[in-house]
Amino acid sequence: MYLIRGQHNLKLFRSRYPDVSLSGTIGNFDGLHIGHQAILKKIKNNAKKFNSKTIVFFTEPHAAEYFSKVRDENKNPPPRICPWREKVKLLKKSEIDFACFLKFNNDLRTMSPEEFITQILDSINLVSFTVGDDFRFGADRKGDTDLLKNWGDKNGILVENTETIIFNGKRVSSTRIREEILNNNFKNAESLLGRPYTFSGKVVHGQHLGRTINIPTANIWLPNQRLPIKGVYAVKCRLNNLSLNGIANMGVRPTVGGEKPVLEVHLFEFNENIYSQRLRVKFIEKIRDEKKFDNLDMLKSQIHEDISIAKNILRNSNDN
Repeated sequence: MYLIRGQHNLKLFRSRYPDVSLSGTIGNFDGLHIGHQAILKKIKNNAKKFNSKTIVFFTEPHAAEYFSKVRDENKNPPPRICPWREKVKLLKKSEIDFACFLKFNNDLRTMSPEEFITQILDSINLVSFTVGDDFRFGADRKGDTDLLKNWGDKNGILVENTETIIFNGKRVSSTRIREEILNNNFKNAESLLGRPYTFSGKVVHGQHLGRTINIPTANIWLPNQRLPIKGVYAVKCRLNNLSLNGIANMGVRPTVGGEKPVLEVHLFEFNENIYSQRLRVKFIEKIRDEKKFDNLDMLKSQIHEDISIAKNILRNSNDN
């Protein structure tokens, strides 16, 4: 998959692929859930129909993340189901030909729907364009599907929107999936995502506090955006070709005066140097919320109890 990094590189992209026609879509695609997958399926079908290639536009950061900084520094944006790196990997796995992330900044925020069409959509050779059931675009979200369809009719471009995807009587959305994860409903989240909820990151050096209490942990690098997990979890991990069970804590570690969120994973019956390697963590069940203890001995005692609970959960789990 060819990744176009920013609107300013669309001209270069067009010069490199002047004769390529495109079937495209646009959205946040956080989590790339089954609703998003329906959109990708449609643009791939259109690509076969028009003998074109596929392209997906998404914004980075998300609009809500941008507005939380410029309007209200104390308001947290919605957590990310997956960081942009994971999103790009999922798009590649979905066999999308081209992806373009548009930097969400003041220029994009103030762009009218008509300017968005002229400056971005008209800059590439689109033959079809598919959007979700609730798609809005342009300054103040004034652009809608009707405006896109009028543009498409004038330029011979097929514009269509997907039907709402319903699961268990409710609309599938990234918001719903975040709520399911936060509420420890990982099976429901898996159904909505079309795959288990996991997080993958590089193992980095931490404070090595786990080793001082004989419970070593792998510290996973986290993106700047929040994740929809918080507390202590029974987990199953993938390290290269190894499948490992463990326990994970996502939080600020208040007992040792932590402030920034950290994802720590203690792998059972494993004690190898895995720094700089990527560890994929699959969350099976939440055990408890994070809490502050009066001393390290109390923390150690609680962790041993958590490990016992986690092993029992994993022993009875049907997850592979």
